[in-house]
Amino acid sequence: MEPLRIGLVGYGGAGRGIHARLARETGQRVVAVVTRARGDQVAADWPDARVVPDVDALLADPHDLDLVVVASPTGDHAAHVRAALEADVPVLVDKPLATTRVQAAALVRLASERGGRLTVFQNRRWDPEQLTLRGLLAAGTLGRVHRFERRWERFRPEPQQRWKEQDPVAGGLLLDLGAHLVDSAVDLFGPVRRVHAELRALTTPALDDVFLALEHAPDGDGHHVVSHLWAGGLVGAPGPRTRVLGERGAYLVTSYEGEPSPFSVLDDEPVTGDAGGAAHEGWLVRGAERTAVPRAPGGHADLYRAVQRWVLADGAVPVDPADAVATARVLDAARVAAETGVAQLLD
Repeated sequence: MEPLRIGLVGYGGAGRGIHARLARETGQRVVAVVTRARGDQVAADWPDARVVPDVDALLADPHDLDLVVVASPTGDHAAHVRAALEADVPVLVDKPLATTRVQAAALVRLASERGGRLTVFQNRRWDPEQLTLRGLLAAGTLGRVHRFERRWERFRPEPQQRWKEQDPVAGGLLLDLGAHLVDSAVDLFGPVRRVHAELRALTTPALDDVFLALEHAPDGDGHHVVSHLWAGGLVGAPGPRTRVLGERGAYLVTSYEGEPSPFSVLDDEPVTGDAGGAAHEGWLVRGAERTAVPRAPGGHADLYRAVQRWVLADGAVPVDPADAVATARVLDAARVAAETGVAQLLD
């Protein structure tokens, strides 16, 4: 399969640090980059790529592009996605799709009118812990699950001076990490019907202390899962990354991507059980009994490979953009719940 010719909007932490890296890992070509301040980095990384000042210049000749990757600040997503769709170029947009459900839904409608060429970079669906947990659920190892917990907690008492921390509308952890946390919960346990939230800005103008309690829609027997999700930047003792409670046991992931956690010492102990010395991803826990769980294969590069098949070989859309609208609806409801103190019921 031919490599994708990618036009990349933004060359900061997401554009260069994530998307350009995954494009290179999967053999794609970045042929143009929208940036005003990082042209030297583009020239070093992609010597043949054009550096352009804005999205209009990027799309001046859309036939030179197979895909536009939108990795600009969240507040610019709607305008940049719209411009690419109106130029009839397929779009992969970093999460969140937009700042509100209304904006996200409008983009999905436009994409449908233009042939459905829109997907969202919900790469955490391809995290090893998510893939491993999905396998445990499919196998029934945990039995019927009643609670899902996931934390994205850090201790960063000195916030960075960038839009993610300083923009109270498009920045903050609710839109940034919350979009991942909600998508992961829905990916595993289905639609949300009730939202409770506690949201605060402790050290920055944007939200940096987030707690969500989601009640998922019940199954045919009336049973439902409750998800508790945390994101925080002022957490001196981060909790376990993931804890899933079921009638036959629990799945526990102690830490995440090298972030310090007092629970990570569990992973320093000798590994026994099914992993047998191979790479493991968390633990199957039943009281004092703890067994290592073998890590499921896969990773974020698989999302880019799926995008390549979607664009060039009429493959399935990697992430349905309607899922991003559902996530935006939950995040909108979380804001209302936090402001009113009343849990929000979603129809």
